[in-house]
Amino acid sequence: MTAPPRFDIDPIAFHADPYPALKEMRATAAIVDVPQLNALLMTRRDDIFTCEKNIDVFSSVQPGGLMTVLMGENMMRKDGEDHQRERKQAFPALSPRTVRDVWQARFEDDTRAILDGLAEAETFDVVRDFALPVCGNALRHMTGLTQLSAEQIDATSQAMIDGVGNYQGDKQIEARCHEATALLDAAIDERLASTLQSDDQSMVAVLSRAGQVVESIRANVKLAISGGQNEPRDAIAGAVWALLTHSDQLAQLRSGTANWSQVFDEYARWISPIGMSPRRIAKDFSWQGLDLQTDQRIFLMFSSANRDERVFDAADLFDVTRDTSKAVSFGAGPHFCAGAAASRTLIAQVALPMLFERFPGLKLAGDVAFAGWAFRGPLTVPAADS
Repeated sequence: MTAPPRFDIDPIAFHADPYPALKEMRATAAIVDVPQLNALLMTRRDDIFTCEKNIDVFSSVQPGGLMTVLMGENMMRKDGEDHQRERKQAFPALSPRTVRDVWQARFEDDTRAILDGLAEAETFDVVRDFALPVCGNALRHMTGLTQLSAEQIDATSQAMIDGVGNYQGDKQIEARCHEATALLDAAIDERLASTLQSDDQSMVAVLSRAGQVVESIRANVKLAISGGQNEPRDAIAGAVWALLTHSDQLAQLRSGTANWSQVFDEYARWISPIGMSPRRIAKDFSWQGLDLQTDQRIFLMFSSANRDERVFDAADLFDVTRDTSKAVSFGAGPHFCAGAAASRTLIAQVALPMLFERFPGLKLAGDVAFAGWAFRGPLTVPAADS
């Protein structure tokens, strides 16, 4: 029996910048055992692309997993028919057609108002003052929790993201997550108790009409908020930083030799806002000569797959003209992100083009630091219009 080799990390350094360690992991073996995370890590793109589809072994069902314990059993923690049924029930709220016909106009109106509010500011933080409210307002509409503010959406999302990534067992992080989920449960219950119009395309209304039980509605709306706030927020702010630090790439956009969809796709590959997805080994299995045991925890490292030098040339460089068709930024199997159409529209068709159109002289006004490995993004992006 050959177990995956041990690979030790410095958790603080890994949180600050996981990419050097991930590169070493890819060179070491197909799967490594990282005791500091109490998990196996799969880091190579082709392995993840294949294994994520094998739900009989790499199962999303994790009864004792942090997401299930803290947020409820949502569709991402179900496999097979159970997953597909709830995904299909949510589809009317998230489909490309609904995004185009219902949500995009609201995205544009909210973004325009946010930009109007920034017009007189000497400097602003792209994360806090732009990306946060853009994404928070989008989720208010899409979930149906319009009684909450964009700031509340962001705070609860961050608390849940911190909670489900709390592999060190920090009690304060866990407590903040519980407070956030209690607030969201109360808001969901309030909306369910109100009169939901037949043409309401929000998740709460769509899932209620589909007959989904209250516990599942709560869990799936919380899933949408945890995944639909932080990742688009971080992608918007991070892509702004990337363009402002790569003037040649910005010039290609302005000349028409590149477009905003390419920016979105390449940034999501280069600094993956969703760095990993956890799975449970459902039965003993061997992969690439390494033996996996039932109930082991394994992380599919999307961020590492997207920089796999076996697949992408000069993978550590940001290049908006790159072919990103092999990237797995949204996953590669049946759990492919259900909100991908909404994210692409919000970021590539609304937030980024509207920001750069309103502020043609946009420039950085301070240092930018990134953090995170399970979820990664800039902490602040100070900017000004010259």
